[in-house]
Amino acid sequence: MKITVIGSGYVGLVSGACLADVGNDVLCLDLDAAKIAVLRGGGIPIHEPGLDAMVAHNVAAGRLRFTDDVAESVAHGQIQFIAVGTPPDEDGSADLQHVLAAARSIGRHMSDYRVVVDKSTVPVGTADRVRAAIEAELAARGVAVGFSVVSNPEFLKEGAAVEDFMRPDRIIVGASDERAIDAMRALYAPFQRNRDRLMVMDPRSAELTKYAANAMLATRISFMNELALLAERVGADIEQVRVGIGSDPRIGTQFLYAGTGYGGSCFPKDVKALIHTAGQNGRPLEVLRAVERANEAQKRVLVDKVVARFGADLAGRRFALWGLAFKPNTDDMREAPSRAVVEGLVAHGARIVAYDPVAMGEARRVFGDQPGLAYADSALQALEGADALLILTEWKEFRSPDFDRIRELLRQPLIFDGRNMFAPAVVTQAGIEYHGIGRPVGGPDAG
Repeated sequence: MKITVIGSGYVGLVSGACLADVGNDVLCLDLDAAKIAVLRGGGIPIHEPGLDAMVAHNVAAGRLRFTDDVAESVAHGQIQFIAVGTPPDEDGSADLQHVLAAARSIGRHMSDYRVVVDKSTVPVGTADRVRAAIEAELAARGVAVGFSVVSNPEFLKEGAAVEDFMRPDRIIVGASDERAIDAMRALYAPFQRNRDRLMVMDPRSAELTKYAANAMLATRISFMNELALLAERVGADIEQVRVGIGSDPRIGTQFLYAGTGYGGSCFPKDVKALIHTAGQNGRPLEVLRAVERANEAQKRVLVDKVVARFGADLAGRRFALWGLAFKPNTDDMREAPSRAVVEGLVAHGARIVAYDPVAMGEARRVFGDQPGLAYADSALQALEGADALLILTEWKEFRSPDFDRIRELLRQPLIFDGRNMFAPAVVTQAGIEYHGIGRPVGGPDAG
């Protein structure tokens, strides 16, 4: 099947590579000529485990190509995926200018039937706007060409996107005509050989499903973070609470980990967009507003703990920071808690030495020449002479460190664990003071 993917960013590149990997002829379009040059040269502009090998394999096989020629891309695929960015506007709404520009380009160049698929995360009603944009271009040309518009939201987790696409737990298709539904069933058949995971609904319900899913997950995170702060006040351990409530099958175990708040390109943007949609329609989502407020406050909790321990004046203090990406297995720092922590500590006069296994390049781009911030070549190097270690991202390489070595390298044996990676008793037995999120504070125990 010939497929065009408009947009070669995170969603577009993963989708294009995975579709090519099952035998489709995929052409990825991006108007950023520099990005296309990188892709054609074998480079990958994002960090996603397994993606580089998959792209290279399918490019070599001739099933995956890249272009910045709009006419070529529209002519190529009977199925046209729109996978461009929808960044938040100033009022929190999703900015649809790139989605609608892609739709207009399709209408401007199409000469026969096309299935136009909204893969980008878009507000309810976008499928209707995409249809209107294409119809307007066709009318301006004075031609009548059939087409269908489908909502097919992505449910890809950064750091596991290839696996999520190749082995989906559900495939949402919002469509109103059988021709388009049949095309989508044929397209996704290779990804659901053992059981049917494709769910057909109307386009508006499909669009809302994507926002509702991310909003629900964000709600669980913020609820657990607020509960963790209460646990600290009442002397409970949020990890024990998590296990207790997670054993209830009605609740389950996913997204119950307390930490320093959610970040990334999806949850913050989608929560804002859904709040905006609700306000536009006269049905404000008060719970979701509270989720957003709680998350912004949670990003500052680790700074508050440092200030409570050392005082407000951190001049002359140096802190090691492990983890800059908003989650493991990605270099994405959009809305990452590390950004709020760096800003907060520097504002109090502290110096920071940071390390991340993958996101160092992105950090240098994000922070620029941030005063008070330096980078280490390794996790242990960051510790040298630091007053404490702060953990912001739960990378695997941080899970089982040498606590004796940590104690030796730190100026003061002290860990602020923003991801609750360690058992407090293990850390304190190594002679290190421990501060987690919603966990008992542990003083050093020499044994």
